[in-house]
Amino acid sequence: MAPPWCLCWALLPVLALALLGLAAAAGPRQTPALELAQELAEELWSAGLPGDLPELEPECRSLLAAFAEGSAALTGCLGQRARPVRLCQGCHGYYRRLLAQYGSIASAVGNSSESHNCAKSILTSDRLQVVVTLSEFFNETWEAANCANCLKNSSEGLSNSTEEFLDLFNKSLTCFEHNLQGQAIDLSPNNYTEVCKNCNETYTKLNDLYNHLQRLNRQGGESAHSAHLCIDVEDAMNITRKLWSRTFNCSLPCSDTVPVIAVSSFILFLPIVFYLSSFLHSKQKKRILILPKRIQSNANLVNIQEKYS
Repeated sequence: MAPPWCLCWALLPVLALALLGLAAAAGPRQTPALELAQELAEELWSAGLPGDLPELEPECRSLLAAFAEGSAALTGCLGQRARPVRLCQGCHGYYRRLLAQYGSIASAVGNSSESHNCAKSILTSDRLQVVVTLSEFFNETWEAANCANCLKNSSEGLSNSTEEFLDLFNKSLTCFEHNLQGQAIDLSPNNYTEVCKNCNETYTKLNDLYNHLQRLNRQGGESAHSAHLCIDVEDAMNITRKLWSRTFNCSLPCSDTVPVIAVSSFILFLPIVFYLSSFLHSKQKKRILILPKRIQSNANLVNIQEKYS
């Protein structure tokens, strides 16, 4: 068994790498700790440590640091915009940058001829593969949120239909707030007649636009989440509908009143038509059956008359 001091000396490189990683992750404020870790690492390497330790080149280390900063920024954005949901509106820039940073790692090669490929060293050099796992998590979250339906093809900003919807959404909330303030003095808290009356037009436009976007998405969608719009639009519509129907107890007038009345009237008159047609049909059959009897009786009468004549 090796003496304890040999074991401690064997663990020093691991300790140096850990201090170096922690100091680098802490940012520029931990400059003394970073310098101490670098000095310790240089001393250990100068003491004759093996040259094949998995130390990253400066280029690869900067790529990894950029990805770590991008992951932290995107995580913070997603957490801050979780409720109410505003992920696609506020975080698409962070997501695009993180995709670019991951692409830089995947395609980067170290400058030194003896060094390992940056992609191999960062992405696949261990069983855990933290960078790959983080990238897959962000991609799956972004796909589940269906943010592509809210953005332009280049993902550089919101689409025109999304901006139109959000504009109507903000107008609806403003109308709710304005009418609530106007009736707070005169009406009871459970009476929202003014809200339903004055905000009906704005809410109807918002609801119609949402239904239109849903129909377009179902017609042209091919992904696993094609049945849904982006999470920002869905959450905004859910909030508005809950306020309109549950909080204010408002309702939209049915736009299909005439067709509904026509179909209902037709269904109500069906039994009358059925019984009337049955009655007329049965009466006609009776007439058909009676006519032959009369003809036969007349024929018998003629025969009797000829017999006794």
